[in-house]
Amino acid sequence: MIVLAIDTCEARGSIAILKDDATLQALPHTVPEEYSSWLLPAVDAALEFAKITLAAVDLFAAASGPGSFTGVRIGLTTVKAWSEVFGKPIVAVSRLEAVAAQLQSTAPYVASFIDAQRDQIFGALYHRAEGGLALVEEEMVASPEVFVEWVDERASGNEVAWISTDPDSLAKHPAWQPRAARGDKIHGVPCVLAPFIGKMAFQRALRGDVLDPLSVDANYVRRSYVEVFQKGPARMPGK
Repeated sequence: MIVLAIDTCEARGSIAILKDDATLQALPHTVPEEYSSWLLPAVDAALEFAKITLAAVDLFAAASGPGSFTGVRIGLTTVKAWSEVFGKPIVAVSRLEAVAAQLQSTAPYVASFIDAQRDQIFGALYHRAEGGLALVEEEMVASPEVFVEWVDERASGNEVAWISTDPDSLAKHPAWQPRAARGDKIHGVPCVLAPFIGKMAFQRALRGDVLDPLSVDANYVRRSYVEVFQKGPARMPGK
């Protein structure tokens, strides 16, 4: 199965071409160019490198959020158009779940988060269940202290494994210090998420968990906050 995966939810986006769950090519968005002009040429370049045509793609995968309203919309609108033109299915994947799924841990809970800028983070808590990770309530955008408190309450004293593309957005905050004193650590992962989104999409497609263009929905996570946080050039962690 040939999978084309894209993540345009923030400035540090990416695209990937996969054959089943093996990545053939991945390109990060590392330039200031807007996705409206960068995405399609980047996809063409990746397809050319992999010697694959767009018509040969079997499955389109896209990050459904959280992130900027404009970025999420561009990614989902693009895969919807491809799906309609070529008659191929879509899988939409949460970026927070793509981060959480990378953690190798036996902890019963996994807290996943991404920097939302302006001292806020996008966050989600997952409970290990049969067949994978199950989302505990809805994804959120909140201050670090609110997110840590929320995770503590929902985990009810059980062990929590923490993972992020932006560990310092929480690790350097005073709200994390009690957790650090207990020996908790935050596992860092690369911000290039398209390959992992593609792998997750492939596994879901094998189970028949795919969508048509009309069924694809975005996850803006309290859109009014997201719009404020993402205006202007996105800063890299630590900048």
